[in-house]
Amino acid sequence: MAETTQSASLFSALLPFVLMLAIFYFLLIRPQQKQQKARQAMLDGLKKGNKIITIGGIYGEIVEVKEDTLIIRVADKVEIKTTRGAVSQVIS
Repeated sequence: MAETTQSASLFSALLPFVLMLAIFYFLLIRPQQKQQKARQAMLDGLKKGNKIITIGGIYGEIVEVKEDTLIIRVADKVEIKTTRGAVSQVIS
């Protein structure tokens, strides 16, 4: 009977920590993983002609897509070279 009481008290002592870990997972870790997957899908879907905004706030249109880099036209006859990771969002 002493073992049953001792294991029950151990369980009740660990229960708040287990609940806290579950809350952290569902409120912090899982949404962040979903956001990372969505961003990676957006970066993988970049193609020529997309209008984008970079992390630095530069608006432009993709002129050329290479493996890790993009050539972006920001004005007439003005093109810049950036990495794929520099894209913040796709406008169209």
